[in-house]
Amino acid sequence: VDAFQAWCGPCKTVVDLFRKVRNEVGSDLLHFAVAEVDSIDALKKYRGKCKPVFLFYAVSENIVTV
Repeated sequence: VDAFQAWCGPCKTVVDLFRKVRNEVGSDLLHFAVAEVDSIDALKKYRGKCKPVFLFYAVSENIVTV
């Protein structure tokens, strides 16, 4: 998940890179999403940051781990 702020927006270069990686490994193994931290309370700790924030999750036996 690319966590971004509304004033900055997701980096298009990074989105393109993740699409390329997803195409190489297959869509069943890698999913990519963007999330605007200004509108999601659970991501408020990432507000006010001037650096890219990427959140990676793994799913194992229907249990999501961070």
